[in-house]
Amino acid sequence: MDSSALLDKIRAYSRTLGFTGLGIAKAELDADQVHLQDWLAKGQHGQMDYMTRHGEMRARPELLQPGTLSVISVRMDYGTDPEQAWATLAASDKAYVARYALGRDYHKLMRHRLKRLAQFIESEIGRFGYRVLVDSAPSLERALARNAGLGWIGKHTCLIDKDEGSWFFPGEIYTDLALPGKALTPQGHCGTCTRCIDICPTGAIIAPNRLDARRCISYLTIEHQGSIPEEFREAIGNRIFGCDDCQLICPWNKFAKVHTEPDFAARNRLDEASLLDLLAWSEAEFLQRTEGSAIRRTGYINWLRNLAVALGNAEPTPAHREALRGKCSHDDAIVREHAEWALQRLEMKLSSGA
Repeated sequence: MDSSALLDKIRAYSRTLGFTGLGIAKAELDADQVHLQDWLAKGQHGQMDYMTRHGEMRARPELLQPGTLSVISVRMDYGTDPEQAWATLAASDKAYVARYALGRDYHKLMRHRLKRLAQFIESEIGRFGYRVLVDSAPSLERALARNAGLGWIGKHTCLIDKDEGSWFFPGEIYTDLALPGKALTPQGHCGTCTRCIDICPTGAIIAPNRLDARRCISYLTIEHQGSIPEEFREAIGNRIFGCDDCQLICPWNKFAKVHTEPDFAARNRLDEASLLDLLAWSEAEFLQRTEGSAIRRTGYINWLRNLAVALGNAEPTPAHREALRGKCSHDDAIVREHAEWALQRLEMKLSSGA
C-alpha cells in the first residue's frame, strides 16, 4: 500500500474514533524552540520547572522517540455552549471550571483512542515503531499541530482553525513511517483583532503570542503552589479551575461546534455548581468525585484555596461568610490565609454597602 492510500485510510478511521482533524507534521521547529527558550529565560513559566528540562528534546521528536520520521497530529473537539459559560461567569455565587475540565480527563481518553488508531495502522501494514503523546512528554504539540495544518497559533497562544475555532485538544503519534506531509506554517487569521488580549482579567497576554504564566488564571489556579498573589485575587472572580475568557471572546469560535463526546459531559454538576456546594466537599469526597478528572491535578488544598478566593469575590451573604469562617481554622496555613482574606473582603463589602 502506498503512503497516500494509507494516510487516507488513517484519516477515515480516525473519524470513527472522534477525531475531527488529522494531519502529518514535519518536525521543523527551530523557530519554536527559540521562542520557548526566550520565554523560559524571562521566567514567564513561573513554577513550571519541568518546562526547563530535556534540552532540545521538545523540538526534536527523533530525540524523544528514536527513529521518528513523521508525526501524526490529531484534533478532538470539546466545545460547549458559550452562553452558559458567560452566564456562569456572571453569577458570582457559582463556580467556573474551565470547559476542558468539566468531564473526563481528556489525556486518558485521547491516549486510549490514539492507541486504537496505532493498532489500526498495524492491522493495515504490520508492526511499526510509534509512541502516543497527549501532553504527556516534552513535545511542542501546538507547533506540531500547526505544521500538520490543523490551525494557527493565535495571539492567546491557543490553536485556532478558521472552520472549527479553538475548542479542541491536540494529540500525536510519533512514528517511524515516512508518511506524506508538508512543512506547513499556516497563515494566521487574527489580523488586527486584540479581543483576547483586551479581555484577559489579569493582563497575562502581555503581547501577541506571548503569555506570562505568572499572571494567568489557569496557571494560578492549577499549577501554582502556595499563596496566590493578592494583586490577582479580585480579577480571578469565580474561576476556581482554569480560565476560558480568551477563547470565549475569540470571533473564530462562532464556528466552533458543541462536542458530542459523552465522556466530556459535565460531571458532578460542575457546569452549574455553587461555590458553597464545592467548598463543602471533604478531601475524601474531592478525591472520589475527581477520579478520572483533570481537576485532580490541583489537589485538595489548592481546591479550597481557589474556592476561598472566589467566595471573597462573591456577595457578602451570611452563608458565604459562615462558610469562610469555618475555613479560617483549617489545619493548612494556605487555606487559612485565603479564607481570612476572603472573609475580610466580604466584611468590607458589607460595611460599605457594596
